[in-house]
Amino acid sequence: MGAAKNLDEQHAGDGATPRLSARDIAILAFERTWWKHAGAKEQAIRDEFGLSAARYYQLLGALIDSPSALAHDPMLIKRLHRVRDARTAARSVRLTSLDD
Repeated sequence: MGAAKNLDEQHAGDGATPRLSARDIAILAFERTWWKHAGAKEQAIRDEFGLSAARYYQLLGALIDSPSALAHDPMLIKRLHRVRDARTAARSVRLTSLDD
């Protein structure tokens, strides 16, 4: 069962707020401390989760948009939003400059 499905199907007692799966929580913990792992982040992802980097980032992208993740670790989720927003803005500037 994937993290996105876990977020959609696992609900807290009242059914209103999805719960994080153990893998979701592990991904958030990894994002807090991935730089402590030796070597490249992609290799650490493969070693830790047995996932390709592309699949990991798909799961992370869905996870950081989750209200449950925000409730679990607001500082981390807000930081990840800022990083994503900065990358999106930089990509937009690069694409705009190519059009000129």
